[in-house]
Amino acid sequence: MRWLNVFFAAGILVSGVYCADDTIAWCYHLPTCNYTTWPTIAANFCNRSRQSPIDIDTNTAEVNESLNAFTFTNYDSDNILDIIINTGKTVKVNFKTGARVSGGGLSEPYDGLQFHLHWGNGRSSPGAEHTVNGVRHPMELHIVNVKSSLNLNTTAAVNDPTGLAALGFFIVERENTSSEPEGWRKLTSYLKDITEQGQNTTITESISLNDLLVGVDRSQYYRYLGSLTTPNCNEAVVWTVFKDPIEVSADLIDMFGTTVRIGNETSPLMRDVYRGIQPRLAVTQTQTRNETDSSPTNFSGITMCISLALIALTFILGNRY
Repeated sequence: MRWLNVFFAAGILVSGVYCADDTIAWCYHLPTCNYTTWPTIAANFCNRSRQSPIDIDTNTAEVNESLNAFTFTNYDSDNILDIIINTGKTVKVNFKTGARVSGGGLSEPYDGLQFHLHWGNGRSSPGAEHTVNGVRHPMELHIVNVKSSLNLNTTAAVNDPTGLAALGFFIVERENTSSEPEGWRKLTSYLKDITEQGQNTTITESISLNDLLVGVDRSQYYRYLGSLTTPNCNEAVVWTVFKDPIEVSADLIDMFGTTVRIGNETSPLMRDVYRGIQPRLAVTQTQTRNETDSSPTNFSGITMCISLALIALTFILGNRY
């Protein structure tokens, strides 16, 4: 009964961090309980003014120079992933202890708890939660972390305005499937074992968090203060949304909406598991790569000036002689 130990060791409310509240009958698929009703059925927070997800307008996101590089501890560990679970609302992977993120303009280190995913209906209907300039990507991965000073107390975390740090990664279709990250092939192989709500299994394959984040420049990101994206929608999250997406093959994207169900074997497939866009919030961002990589000396500009000077000199000498 190893999975029971995991729940109690990490805190029963770990499932609430992504953030389901079992006392509220919320859902994604029915008009009586989908996200349009959450401000009413979960009015404590879901109708407030610091709600997530949002549309990120890159034209209004100001550069914040305090958004420095992150330090990712144990993201290279190939046994940090523990249990993969069908919650009935998403697919979630709990971590063993030891994953940590710091830097990145965060006030202190944050300990990793789990990651989960949001998706639509394969390639035909994108289901990332955040959008960028109005564009929605196929999927989104959220790594959930809690302030280290709170000692994995998620009850305290959801009542702290910065108690949680969520790392958001977009997932898009990869054109070259021959170089697909092997970590995603390994991870999705477990979906067949958790087709029904409540089913879970231990991850025995060697998969690190870095294996799942291949190709992402983690120095480039957006930042804002928001909320959990499911009831109770606690406004307790420091959001980091990375600019670069994770690229996986189309068949892996499709697999989520064709394999796992919201209940038993006769219930609907788990699709369109994302909250709609909430009112705009202030977003900042890191410097773009071009700004970051440029040096004080603009050699391309100097080269152009020299070229123009030589052309002018040639013209003058040609007319003179």
